[in-house]
Formats: sequence, structure tokens, C-alpha cells
Amino acid sequence: MEHRSNPVLDADWPDPDVIRLGDEFWMIASSFHRSPGLPVLRSRDLVDWEHVTNALPSPVPAEHYALPRRGSGVWAPSLRAHGDHVHLVYPDPDHGILVLDAPHPAGPWSAPRLLLPGRGLIDPCPLWDEDGRAYLVHGWARSRAGVKNRISLLEVTPELTAPLSATRTIIDGDAIPGMRTLEGPKAYRFDGWYWILAPAGGVAEGYQVAFRSRDLHGPYEHRIVLEQGGTPVNGPHQGALVDDPSGARWFVHFQDRDVFGRVTHVQPVTVGEDGWPRMGAPIDATRGEPVAVVPVERGHDALPWTEPARSDPFTTAELLPRWHWQAAPGPDQHRTGHGGLDLAFAPSPRGDLRDLGPVLAQQLPGQPSTWQVELTLPATAARPDEGVERAGIVVLGLAYAWAGLRRDAEGIALVHGTRAQDAAEEETAVHRLLTADPTAAASVRLVLEVDPAGRVDLSASILGETAPALPLLSGWQAVKGHWVGAEVGLFATVTGMVHHRPQDRRAAFGPVTVRREGREI
Repeated sequence: MEHRSNPVLDADWPDPDVIRLGDEFWMIASSFHRSPGLPVLRSRDLVDWEHVTNALPSPVPAEHYALPRRGSGVWAPSLRAHGDHVHLVYPDPDHGILVLDAPHPAGPWSAPRLLLPGRGLIDPCPLWDEDGRAYLVHGWARSRAGVKNRISLLEVTPELTAPLSATRTIIDGDAIPGMRTLEGPKAYRFDGWYWILAPAGGVAEGYQVAFRSRDLHGPYEHRIVLEQGGTPVNGPHQGALVDDPSGARWFVHFQDRDVFGRVTHVQPVTVGEDGWPRMGAPIDATRGEPVAVVPVERGHDALPWTEPARSDPFTTAELLPRWHWQAAPGPDQHRTGHGGLDLAFAPSPRGDLRDLGPVLAQQLPGQPSTWQVELTLPATAARPDEGVERAGIVVLGLAYAWAGLRRDAEGIALVHGTRAQDAAEEETAVHRLLTADPTAAASVRLVLEVDPAGRVDLSASILGETAPALPLLSGWQAVKGHWVGAEVGLFATVTGMVHHRPQDRRAAFGPVTVRREGREI
């Protein structure tokens, strides 16, 4: 028996749901405004995970998500197998509850269809009864619906195509002393009971509650089954109950790590003589706290890292699943497959990278990491007054920091910029003018280093020179995004006279190399 440390996925994979098909586990997570969304991960042991695909090419409706709708989009989804299909049900708090279907979690996935329209409907989970009837439980977002802290139920068609009943509240958190922000329900049926597992108490400070009833419509009795206890794992809740091929049960949940987002933990689950689940290590007769390590049976070829791969040589015809945009990209926004990535310069009227949809990003890993990429601004015959071009690498959240190249009428310069969360303007520093000719080419190697607290160092080397790397920014504290952790991204943008410039100007990025503990990941 081998032991692996929690969190098993130390990066932003919010609101996980997991099912097992045969010997494989499949996980999905929230993706909010990101495009593509609904990441699908595969594991053989709940510890080593591979990011296989993304089920949702872009959030819908497309016209709404042409801009970065931070805090909207795909909230906590659920994944279930029924019949010869798997169903992925997700909420968009501004539009309603949507469904995708596939013959297998690896896809291909259908286009999303609207099952239940409405604002503030969140965290849906389907359940099929023994007679084949289907139901949906869900929560509520006060920011859109005006109510929260309750779990509701309605009957839907078995194919999850339409509602068949009105919605009714089956668990009212306001009627339970001390309970607040009850949400995220996951419904199960076993041992003659209907179970609803749901978090309460808030994202960063909450706990996991188990509800059970002999009747799906209630009444329900409840217990708190997992909380922080004496551990450093704050807010352990919102996830999935799943069994392994041996029959052992596990609870997969998140912990909010602020700038690193909601990271994934795995807890052992046993069932007491009273039939209630016991999660993690016991605090008392009913409650558990998170365990630091997870026992793993090695009867397979394990994946080499617990965190999915980050580096990318850009040799595939399509972007690898690890990448996402901040909004649905326009046509021909990027080119790849030739050992590099060419990004078209996207208009940015305000010059605020938080407004920019075509930022190609990944989650910021929860452990120290070093990112390296080469960047070239190619030569151009354009006039120097045809917009100010910027391209580089960015750590993006409610605040951001970037480093790269800027081309304007004075030439091409090595620059870094930062913008605080509430700042009206970006603070920019020019470190070196590489050429006074604005039509020339320039190339640099950019290095971004992140420490255990999410502090960022940026440096650069001029390609073709042997001088040491030039420090650009040191100890800048990354800041989380809206419902997500910070991200590392690549961008190319233009401000100014964008309507009079050639449309096929692009910044060229080389392969991205990411290292952790001295090893490429």
C-alpha cells in the first residue's frame, strides 16, 4: 500500500463531481466564464489525474459570452451515467440549468440544451428512481434569485429534456439552527435511503452535511459529517461520493486555497452501524476531519504526476485541453501545431487585460512553479502610428502582472506592467529599448516564477545575447479571480488606431515549459 498526500490536485478544479465506470474514475469541475469549459479528467485511483477533454466548447449563449463574464458561466456541475449515456448537468446562474450527453465521458459531447430556464438556479444533480422516473435537485443563488440556503426538487423527463413538475423545497436551511449557505446538493440512492450530500457554511469556512430520508420528497434528517477540525484544510466540502472496484467508498471534495483556487482532496468513507457515513479521520462519533494522506493500491500503470501536465510544445493541430480562453475566441485568433503559438493582436480599448477575452491561460499550480516561453514580435511594414502592440506572459486575477514586449512609435521595448485590483490605471516600467526601429523584429525569453505563497518574480533574457537574465519584477503577490484562482496566460493586444492597421499581425510564442521541483511537468 502506497500513500499520497492531499490535495491530490493542487490547483483550481472547483466543485468536483466524480463517477466510476469500470476501473476508471471520471471527474468534472466548474469552469465559470472560461472557454472551453467543463473539464473532464480521468484517473485509475482517485490520486493521479489526466485532463482528457473539455465537454463544452464555449458557454452559451455565444453572444453573451463573447466577453469575459467573470463570475458567471458554468457553476457547480454534476456527472451521471444512466442507460447507455452519461449526462452532464450544469447551471448558468444567469440563464438556467443545461444538459449535455455523451456515449462516454471522453466524448463526443452534445451541444448544451436548456432543461430549466431561470435566474439563480444552481448546483443541479439528477437522480433516477427504481421505476425509471427522473428527478433533479438543485440550490439557489441569492445574487440572482433573492433566496438561498435551500434545496429544491422537481421531476424531469428520464432523458433530461424537460421538467414534468413544479419545483418544491425539500430542505430549508433556514429552519435548521445555525445552518447558512446550504447549496451544492448531490443526490444518491442506496441501502434503502435517499441521500443528499450538501455543503453549508460558505466556500472558505464551510462543512459537509449528509441528509437522508426514506422518501425523496422528505422529511430529511441530517448530520455534519466533515469539517476542518484540527487540520489546516479549511472549508472541506462540496464534492462526490464514489466507490472503487473493491467496494470501498471515497469522498472527493475541494478546499479553497485563495490565489490557487479550489483544490481537490480525497477522503476515505466508512459506514457506521447506524448507517451514516463517516468521512476522513474521526473527530467524534459522527464528524470527521480531512486526512493528510490517501492510501493507494498500485495495480496499474500510474500517471507520473498528481497534477495534470502543464508544459506544451505546441505540436498538435489543436490546443491541448489544459488551455482555456477568458471568453470565446474569435475566428483565426490563434495558429498552432508548428512548434509554436501565433496569437493575433486583439483590440483592447482600455488597455486592461482583465477585459481581454483572448488571454490563453491555465490554472496557477498550488505548488512553486517556473514558467518559461520565448516571444517574438515579427518585423512589419506597418506605420508606427497604427496602434500600440503588447504581448507577453501574465498572471491574471482581480489584479494582474505581466512582462513582455511593447511596440510603439519609439520602437520595441522590454516592459512589465501591474494593475492592482481597484486601480484605474496600469503601472508600467520600461526596462530596455531593444530597437528604435518600430518596424524591426525583437525576441525575448520570459521567465515567471511563483513561490508557495503565490508571489511572482518576472525576468527576461534577450535572445541572441549572452548577458544574464534581467530581473523585471520581484515578490508581486498574485490575487485570485472572481470565483476562480489566479491564472498564468499568454496574450497579444493592441490599443490605438486599430481600425487602420493590417489585420494579420501576430505575436509568436515558442513552446511553454513549466517546471516544479526541478522537473518538467
